[in-house]
Amino acid sequence: MKILTWQARTEKHLTLAQLAAMTGISKSTLNNIEHGKTSPTLDELEVIAEALNLRITDLFESERK
Repeated sequence: MKILTWQARTEKHLTLAQLAAMTGISKSTLNNIEHGKTSPTLDELEVIAEALNLRITDLFESERK
């Protein structure tokens, strides 16, 4: 499964710092999620989706979506 937070964030013209401020998730955690170094929790996906005005399912790519 591919996490699409970078794509969603850049489509909204937001910096990592701006998304961190909007979500309360640290820049380093968001950066690790965007680079596939860590998997987000469902709670983190929910907060990110809400901040970007998206559905959680918009933030990942999967054949079983």
